[in-house]
This record gives sequence, structure tokens and C-alpha cells, in this order.
Amino acid sequence: MSIGREQHMAVTIKSPQELEKMRIAGRLAAEVLEMIEAHVQVGVSTGELDRICHEYIVNKQQAIPAPLNYNGFPKSICTSINDVVCHGIPNHKKILKDGDIVNIDITVIKDGYHGDTSKMFCMGKTPPHAERLVHITQECLYRGIELVKPGATLGDIGSVIQQHAEKNYYSVVREYCGHGIGAIFHEEPQVLHYGQKGSGMELKQGMTFTIEPMLNAGRRHVKLNTKDGWTVTTRDGRLSAQWEHTLAVTETGCEVLTTRSDESF
Repeated sequence: MSIGREQHMAVTIKSPQELEKMRIAGRLAAEVLEMIEAHVQVGVSTGELDRICHEYIVNKQQAIPAPLNYNGFPKSICTSINDVVCHGIPNHKKILKDGDIVNIDITVIKDGYHGDTSKMFCMGKTPPHAERLVHITQECLYRGIELVKPGATLGDIGSVIQQHAEKNYYSVVREYCGHGIGAIFHEEPQVLHYGQKGSGMELKQGMTFTIEPMLNAGRRHVKLNTKDGWTVTTRDGRLSAQWEHTLAVTETGCEVLTTRSDESF
């Protein structure tokens, strides 16, 4: 989840004990995405997906769904369909249709620490142009992750994501970004998905943060739904996609704390 109203100025370096808690929270968040996959079908409502995830997190994992009541957010997960960039609110009237693309964003709190991750799902016969956007956005996330190591900068991450997106004729959303994470849902640093190589904060071992690029098929500009105060859509109505992982900077590179079983880092 990308919103950062709760920013704390200092970057926290996590101790080995804290990193172990982050590992557990990250694994649980990944497990929710793996669990919900079988339920993400044409004809299901996003409200039903929220209900299943909530029950799994609370009852099976004995954990807390972080978005629920966070700054007033009313649900336990975010479900962002088609032109929704982020923070889509699950609803029992919102039914997934053939050809939709949907991002499901999961954040769990376990033992006081957060794990935050999201992935895209393509519903039924998705148009090739939509599948391509989903695929390139995932590649942008992976290219950003590849650069994470002590001595690299936040600008290195933003630059490689922006270049890969724009080379493929997509635009990068600028109003929402990745963020530091730990005992606090959103802390410093802000992790922009655009920027100049070599600029910005230098990465240090023990930092934990999310990378969560949002790419638009059209222009980068977005608008906030003033009625619900959360749902962000593309201003031009074209598609948007997002993928997210939580990671920790290690001595030699990084550890992706929210790796799913279909991935290897």
C-alpha cells in the first residue's frame, strides 16, 4: 500500500531480531496472495475477496490486516481494477469481469511488524495490450530490486524503473511511491519510481522498504475520488498496473521478504 500520511523523518535500521519479525510478516503477506489466487475468478466480487482475505489473516495467520481502519480505510485489502491506480476499496457490488486486470494489495501486521506486497491478476481473456502493461510493470519492479545493495541510491531504483517504463511507451505515476516499512506502516524513505541515477539517499544494510511501481498505459496523471477519499484513477481513463514487494538491504544485496513460491530471487 503506497499512501504515506504517517511518514516519520528518520530512516530506521532494523536489528537482526527486527528483520526476523519482518521476514515472518512478509512471508504471511505473500501467503495471502497465494491463497486468494484460486478465488480470483470472473464473477467474484471484490468484497468477497476482501472477506476471504480478512478471515484468513485474522483466523488462520493470527495476524492483523493493516489497511483496515488505517486513516479511515474501510477494508482489509485494496483491490484496484483497470483504470484504478491504487487504493481501490473492495465492494460486494464490484464484480470482476472477463478481460479485467486487478491489483490485490495485502499488508499484514504480525508481532508488531508489517509485510506489504501486491500482484496483478488477469481475468479470463485479457487483451494483449493489458497483459503487456502488467508484464512490463512486473519487469520494472524486478529491475529495481536487482539494483538494491549497500552503496546504491534510491535514484538508481527510480531511474531504472522510469527508463524501462518509458522505453515501453508507458508513464510512471509520481504522486504515489514506495516507502520505508517496519513497526510503522509508512516510514522514511520515500521510494520514488522515477529519478536520476546516483541521486537520493544511499542504501545501507538493515534498511527495509517497498518498491511498488505504478505504470499507466496513457499519461501519468491521476485523480483522487473525493467521495470516498481513497480510490485513485488515471485521469485519462486508461489502464494502470502495479506490483509490490517489501525488501531488506543485506550486506551484499537484498532479501525480498514477500517472495511468492512462483518467484526466485
